Amino acid sequence: MIYDDLILAGVDEVGRGSLAGDVIAAAVILCPKNKIPGLIDSKKLSEKNRQKFDVQIKHKSLCWSIARANTQEIETYNILEATMLAMKRAIQGLSLSPEYIIVDGNRLPSWPYPSEALVRGDSIAPCVSAASIIAKVFRDKEMRDLDKIYPGYGFSSHKGYGTKKHIDAIKHLAPTPIHRRTFEPIKSMITRTP
Repeated sequence: MIYDDLILAGVDEVGRGSLAGDVIAAAVILCPKNKIPGLIDSKKLSEKNRQKFDVQIKHKSLCWSIARANTQEIETYNILEATMLAMKRAIQGLSLSPEYIIVDGNRLPSWPYPSEALVRGDSIAPCVSAASIIAKVFRDKEMRDLDKIYPGYGFSSHKGYGTKKHIDAIKHLAPTPIHRRTFEPIKSMITRTP
């Protein structure tokens, strides 16, 4: 992969498999002259190291953008289309227009940019790793904030994913407005008759 002399953007998302909260996408254009050593997939970093990288990425990159598709959009369009929408919004939020885009995964949004979908891109391409890090730091903070608004669900710990603790809380407390009601097992809980 040689992308010399291109304005190269990396794109990744977080929250796609969550039962609650928005899906968040980030786009990053790193500065070739101001490298950030050690960028890897956000899931392979401790929370402390993600936060350190988050500061460096935002300070050293040429530009970055974070965008979302909200719970209502996820329910309306489905999670795949909502994820593509969040990615488009992240690219549109950049202050520079990319000449080439690498998206983590195996699908690309419909857009006019030369681009490629790269499976495990967050482990291979530093610009995608950077996007995965800032997206995760942003969403994790948002889920901690939502934990204060909706106490008892454990959003600070599981970040909205389908852990046993989370599913038990939904059964006991009922879904909140940020829960994805078209996702299982929430959909079955709502439609189940006594």
